[in-house]
Parts: sequence; C-alpha cells; structure tokens
Amino acid sequence: MTSKPSNIPVYGNYHGYYNKRPSAHDPRLALLPKTLFLGRRVLDVGCNEGWVTCEIAQRLGAQRVVGVDIDDTLIRAAWKHRRSVWSQQAPAGATPSTSSIEDNHPNGSRKRRRLSPSDDDDENVSRGAPEYFPASCEHMFGPLPIPAAASQDQAGELFPHNVTFRAADWVNVAIPDDSEGYDVVLAFSISKWIHLNCGDEGIVKFFERVHGVLKPGGTFILEPQEWETYAKAKRIDPKLKENAKNVKLRPDDFERILKSMGFGPAQHLGAIGEGGFRRPVDLYIKVS
Repeated sequence: MTSKPSNIPVYGNYHGYYNKRPSAHDPRLALLPKTLFLGRRVLDVGCNEGWVTCEIAQRLGAQRVVGVDIDDTLIRAAWKHRRSVWSQQAPAGATPSTSSIEDNHPNGSRKRRRLSPSDDDDENVSRGAPEYFPASCEHMFGPLPIPAAASQDQAGELFPHNVTFRAADWVNVAIPDDSEGYDVVLAFSISKWIHLNCGDEGIVKFFERVHGVLKPGGTFILEPQEWETYAKAKRIDPKLKENAKNVKLRPDDFERILKSMGFGPAQHLGAIGEGGFRRPVDLYIKVS
C-alpha cells in the first residue's frame, strides 16, 4: 500500500526535501567507504525524490540501484529527477573540460596554471561526466529523452539504465527486485517515521526485512534520528501521537537489536550536515 498525496508528511515524506539541504551532493555519502557501491546492487529505502539514489547510480559505480518510497508522488518526482540528471550528463566519450588555478608569486604577480585531467576524468569520459551541461539548458530546451538501453551486457549497469524506482510500503510489502538480494541497503532519515507509524514491532520488522534481503557480508547503512526529535514529529498527526505512547524502544537500542539478528557491531562513521540535518550515520555488516 502506498500513500496518497497529503500536506501532512506522516511518513516523513516531505515534498521538496532536497531543496532544503545545503549541498547539491549529499554529504552523508562522503562518510561512507569510497568503494562501498562499486559494482554492487543497492536498495535505497525511503528514497524521496531520488537524489541520493541517482547520485549513487551515476557517480559511485553501482551496478544497480533501486529506490523505494511509500509516497507515489515522490516516486514520480524521482523518475523526473533521473531524467533531469541524465540531461546534464556529458555524452559518452566527451572530454571533461580542464580547469585552471591562480598561483600567487612573491613579487605579487599571478599566473594561471592549467590542471591536468585526473583518473576520475578518464572514467567520466567513458561513462559521461556528470553536470557537463548547465541546468539552464534543461530549463530552456526541456529534458533530454532517455535513450533505449544498448544490447551489450554492461549497458544496463550504466546510468541512467542502472537505476529504477518503486512506490511501495517496503516494510510490509516485498518488491520484485528483492528476490535477487542486495549488497547494500540504505536507510537515511526514515527510522523515526517507521517507528512512530508502526511502533516497536514495526521497526524490528524493518530491520528483519533488511537482514533478509541483504546478501551475506552485505552492508546496512542506517541514519537513526535521535529520540529527542520524536517529540516534534509526533505532533504533526494524532495517530503518531497516540502510537508514541506505546513506543518503548529507543534509537540507542537499535544496535543491540541488529546484533541479535546477525549483524556485526556498529561502525559509527560520524555525523555530517548542518542544523537539523546533522545526524549520525552507522554502518553494519551482515555476518550471519
């Protein structure tokens, strides 16, 4: 069951959420191991408008990325965002422009020095460099159509064909992609909303679902919202306020619960972001 459009984000399904974040690229991804997504199957639970989903698919070398959200309006926006990101990507084989910097010399003169393309640039030539065209091109001429996937086996592993979106209540309903399993599951800023909507039983069920779809040795990335933030969230809807009365578990209990299911101890990667977006990010490995 998916949610109908509503002005009250009872599932944390904020529309325009990424317009409020201070960075075009999600800073939480910088906390993660650089090769975490390389050649992997990834599930992004609570993907919202698909910004993180597309960033992983386009920039971080994932083989396949699936974004799922309970709000079908957000999923439609995610498909639109995919096309927008694609419209700004360079054609395969295009050479990224070189940049230059100014060197300051003791005599006060300045000299511009050209920077050579990096190894990352070589990768971008084959894949198509992100943000090659300015966003104004899309605003003026409209988004580019998504081309048909090439017939080669590897074509489906390249953006935009390596990302898809599903509208589903994933805690309670499996999606077709689950059957193949995932190497990485992300849960950015959703644990509080699952907890308030579904209670202690629901958050435990969510963790069980994650464990069930992860391959052995797979990685679970969790950004748990702190308990203090529940008070404000439960005030937005009477149902959440009533549910909160029966919540006994706390975010500090999550590591214990996950370890009991077969995850290793949490790797606390730190917190990043500004203001209310500054939250801890934890990494768990499925060990059994």
